Amino acid sequence: MSNAVVTRQTRPSGRRKGRRARKIFVVLVVFVGLLVGADFAAAAFAEHTVSQKAREQLGLADDPAVTINGFPFATQALSGEYDHITVSAEGVPVQDTLRDVAIRADLRDVTAPLSDLTAGNMEAITIGDLEGQVTLKASDISRVEPLTNIENLRIEPASEEYVRSGEGSDGTGDPDSGSGSTDSEEGSTAGVRLSGEAQIAGERVEIFAFAMIELDGTAIRITPQRLQFGNDRETTVVPREVQEALLPNFEADINTGELPFTVTPTTVKVDPGSITIKGKASNVTFSGASAGQ
Repeated sequence: MSNAVVTRQTRPSGRRKGRRARKIFVVLVVFVGLLVGADFAAAAFAEHTVSQKAREQLGLADDPAVTINGFPFATQALSGEYDHITVSAEGVPVQDTLRDVAIRADLRDVTAPLSDLTAGNMEAITIGDLEGQVTLKASDISRVEPLTNIENLRIEPASEEYVRSGEGSDGTGDPDSGSGSTDSEEGSTAGVRLSGEAQIAGERVEIFAFAMIELDGTAIRITPQRLQFGNDRETTVVPREVQEALLPNFEADINTGELPFTVTPTTVKVDPGSITIKGKASNVTFSGASAGQ
């Protein structure tokens, strides 16, 4: 009987301890949730502040998207040191032709005192390393004269060797397609394959132009080297006299507008469906960012 009494006395105590542990756990979860929520709220406020100032700096009609990477935000804010901040915008118009330009800036090793950041004082924000880029989509490039003569314009990367000579590997294992790039490093030139349909002698013909892209300040120059007729499975080299007549339809100069924070363009890269130019700078301020030396 004594054993039974002991059992009846210890069970309620065990239940109380279990309930107490659960309450403590719930309180901790709620507390951590409040901290995380407050951290995200503070980060959102800071991102909104930077976004408004970036809109002014980049001359945009709308606030760009800003992301302060890394967690927790509070630790970075208290120290005034941020590893990585991204600023991006889509659908940016440039002059009267380009309507859907994408811009992006990656800011690294950013120093921004909390008091200045909350007050919107961008003069005190310094950037250790900055990379800006502008991306032009094929749909926008097709609006540039004389590329308007080509219907359903498509863009693919091509190796510079294949563009110039039509020989060698294109990076895809198919030496005849011309798509893909074997160039391991980005530079001020790149190979590109432009394709689409054109009206030739009253007939609709699929045509491929292999061209070089070269940076010229904030513009890119597309210089076609040679043409092919056909499709991705079978192509025919265009006779020289026909090429001379058609090549000018693929020659164009495109003003891309300034890179974010007026970074000087140094590299060009071709991806399926787009062309991107990039530039870097070091040790600049947010409000007066310019190309590094």
